[in-house]
Amino acid sequence: MQAALLSRQRLDLPDNLSARRIYTQVSVIRKVIITAVVIIATGSVLMLFDPVRQFGTSILASAGIAGIVIGFAAQRTLGNVLAGIQIALTQPLLIDDIVVVEGEFGQIEEITLTYVTVRTWDLRRVILPITYFVEKPFQNWSRVSTDLLGAVVLYLDYQAPIGELRKGLKRLVENNPKWDRKVCGLQVTDTKQSTIEVRALVSSTDAGILSDLRCDVREGLIEFLCRNYPESLPRQRTVSEAPDEEIRHRQKSKSASSAQGREHERGPKAPGIHGESEGDGAGR
Repeated sequence: MQAALLSRQRLDLPDNLSARRIYTQVSVIRKVIITAVVIIATGSVLMLFDPVRQFGTSILASAGIAGIVIGFAAQRTLGNVLAGIQIALTQPLLIDDIVVVEGEFGQIEEITLTYVTVRTWDLRRVILPITYFVEKPFQNWSRVSTDLLGAVVLYLDYQAPIGELRKGLKRLVENNPKWDRKVCGLQVTDTKQSTIEVRALVSSTDAGILSDLRCDVREGLIEFLCRNYPESLPRQRTVSEAPDEEIRHRQKSKSASSAQGREHERGPKAPGIHGESEGDGAGR
């Protein structure tokens, strides 16, 4: 029956949201049915034996107290089972969903009644209790669709040619099969003291493909700037000043030169210049 339900569902298609929903529901419901059948079958077999039946009859009066004790002892286990059923019905996450939990980026690999397995990008497995996804917030990047946007941030000099950079980005993604031909843009999103923040935004159909596309765009833009506009790369500007003594010496030299220049402009006919010589000439 399970094979018949899943035979028409394919998880390898780009738009596989419906298939992932069915896989998740069938997986959880199957585990619930198996657990219930095992418990009922075990109880039915035990009741076939007289000693067990008599034992059950003798403790029937204390069944209420035993049930309370068992309920307290298995509180967390029952909570996990109920959380698993809740997730199967409400479907906040599905098999193959792209999620970020506890700072880890990964993909939902398995959903059981008690735990969820997340496969990270470096093929590690993060095991989380299923109640985690009911009680704590988490990021689900493929909740509605697998289409995603990715940003590439560069810090450039104020002389960077933004228009040419936009054209270069367009040429990069048009020749890249990882781009889904939906979103491609470049904007200056912030200015710093010595650099500007430039963000390139691109889209793709899958988180893994998007990660590769972002790397391609980052490498391509850096290569484009290094080859055509090297002056656009970040640079550190420094201003060197002379020591105080040298500055004072320059100021004195400049003042002396200015005084000499003014005296030269006044010439020998200026008042107060060569007064004695003129007096001697008049006496003769």
